[in-house]
Amino acid sequence: MPTNAAPAIEMRGIEKSFGANPVLKNVDFSVSVGEVHALAGENGAGKSTLMKILQGIYQKDAGAILVSGAPVEIADTFAARKAGIGMVFQEFSLIPTLTVAENVFLTNEPTKWGLINDSKAVEQALEIFREMEVQIDPTRKVESLPTALWQLTEIAKALAQDAKVLIMDEPTASLAKHEAEGLFALIERLKAKGIAIVYISHRMDEIYRIADRITVLRDGARVMTESLKSVTPEQIVEAIVGRKAAAHLEHKDRSDKITDEVVLEVTDLSAGPKLQNVSLKVHRGEILGLAGLMGSGRTELVNALFGVDKPTGGTIKINGKQLQISSPKQAIKNGIALIPEDRRAQGLVLDHAVTENLTLPLLDELRAGGLLSNKKILAKSQEIIGQFNIKAAYPGIRVGSLSGGNQQKVVIGKWLGTNPEILMMDEPTAGVDIGTKSEILELVREIADSGKSVILISSELPELLSVSDRILVLKDGRVSKSLNRDEIPNEEFLQLAIQGAA
Repeated sequence: MPTNAAPAIEMRGIEKSFGANPVLKNVDFSVSVGEVHALAGENGAGKSTLMKILQGIYQKDAGAILVSGAPVEIADTFAARKAGIGMVFQEFSLIPTLTVAENVFLTNEPTKWGLINDSKAVEQALEIFREMEVQIDPTRKVESLPTALWQLTEIAKALAQDAKVLIMDEPTASLAKHEAEGLFALIERLKAKGIAIVYISHRMDEIYRIADRITVLRDGARVMTESLKSVTPEQIVEAIVGRKAAAHLEHKDRSDKITDEVVLEVTDLSAGPKLQNVSLKVHRGEILGLAGLMGSGRTELVNALFGVDKPTGGTIKINGKQLQISSPKQAIKNGIALIPEDRRAQGLVLDHAVTENLTLPLLDELRAGGLLSNKKILAKSQEIIGQFNIKAAYPGIRVGSLSGGNQQKVVIGKWLGTNPEILMMDEPTAGVDIGTKSEILELVREIADSGKSVILISSELPELLSVSDRILVLKDGRVSKSLNRDEIPNEEFLQLAIQGAA
């Protein structure tokens, strides 16, 4: 990357507060032409806020921004786009009811004779996807696409604006491994064209693979900026969390915590086109991991058990009693809870307060004289906030304003408040920082140690191996393998099993 030219972007002494809460404190940050600069830190450290200032979504309270050495004022997203800055958001900014092409060129539509030229938009979108080396039909509505293709559409949308600086916020969070590989190859091509990339990620392997430098924020302040050639992963993690990180990925034998009692027994369960004749047993105190490629049926399985999807065949027994679970309400009544894959769309009411989200499944318990008691709601919320170390300025703050990790803690706290016997967690650490991941994985162990049963879905194989007592591998909607943890010598073995080669 060039060393004698002015940085593509330079931010000096940036400060930002929300009310009395300082979020950024005198932060310096720069990215050079043709450089990938990683930005890391725990959820709530200020990463997304810093980038949203650069994108014109938030306004800085103090400091300066320079583009190619020249001071600029980025008052809104239009000014950011004019300055050549594009952003790929972690939480999607697409309009589901529009087509892919309409989203890619939203507010930037190609025209002919003063009218929007839809065929030209489709043609140009196809060209962008060809350059990205992905196949997406630009005429399909976004709501009909799987989550992974939403992320690729977000990237195409930023590229369509001819960005010279591209901000990527956890871009692989919703991508399968082969899709992530395609993204990394695309990033290399963009670098070669001189595009500067800010890469926000919690995944150390990705950072070392594609980034040139890294900046770490902690509690709103910059604590590290280093070349990745001169810093170790351990040093980065220590900078992120402010202490030496616990070995949260070390597997701990829990065989003495698991009883012979079968809490959940599923026989030949089918639901929709993706789940076919799945059978399994879960014992009290057991952590059962579900592994498989995207579309293997993992999410469909927990959705069927929770009554989101209606089973078309098979039986479900809880504590030996056969049940017909046709709705989440029935599942909750029978001691089942689900932490969904998409916390924002399925786990939270984003415009409502933290208190309201935390107590939503508990309203019947929080009444006084037949009416909801605000005093009980606040007390219960404060109890859960303290229990799960949720960072919120105050209990009544809108949950959508919290960081991704704290939003996830709200979802987990909400469902654990129902005291379920069986807790199902679908990608519970997706998009959260290293410190929060450690907290969540330790929480999974504690839940199971207390005598509850856990079903855990994770695409992060080291995490799955660290906490699971047994792992079921799903393929094409069926269980292809059942492996005790001591039968899996390493991550490579499990990867082969998932690919169907072991």
